[in-house]
Amino acid sequence: MTSRAETTAIEAARARLAELFASTGDLDALYDGVCRVLNETLPTHNWVGIYLVEGPDLVLVAWRGPAATEHVRIPIGTGICGAAAAQGETIIVPDVNADPRYLQCFLETRSEIVVPIKLGDQVLGEIDVDGNQVDAFGPADQELLEWTAARLAEAMVASRSQAESRSRIDRA
Repeated sequence: MTSRAETTAIEAARARLAELFASTGDLDALYDGVCRVLNETLPTHNWVGIYLVEGPDLVLVAWRGPAATEHVRIPIGTGICGAAAAQGETIIVPDVNADPRYLQCFLETRSEIVVPIKLGDQVLGEIDVDGNQVDAFGPADQELLEWTAARLAEAMVASRSQAESRSRIDRA
């Protein structure tokens, strides 16, 4: 069950994210801003990263937390991040120490949620969040992160369309 404080934090995060998406279409600013807002606003989100699909791998493009991760490139299908990308579905791991897929980044991490950024069935990337508590992520976290991933997918498609339009104009 989600506490009132958690509900308030989720609502605050959603409001800040909505402002961010309304303020810019610059993908790098969005990736960084999403990581910043989630890391600063939600107490259970102690490390947040965004990975994008690049060929057979996930490549880290933005992150916020106490330290960088060594996992800046993860093969799709490897670890929890790679499994979420391969399946195209959100994965919540209540206790990373009990999941053999977990690729350890930080000794403090106890739980993880990974949400694909998708366009239809195509996985474009994912949001990866680590927590320092066992069972840190619930349905409200999942809903917020899936909403955020959908907004990122929309921004990625819009950016791609703008780039294609500029290319056609340059060739004309």
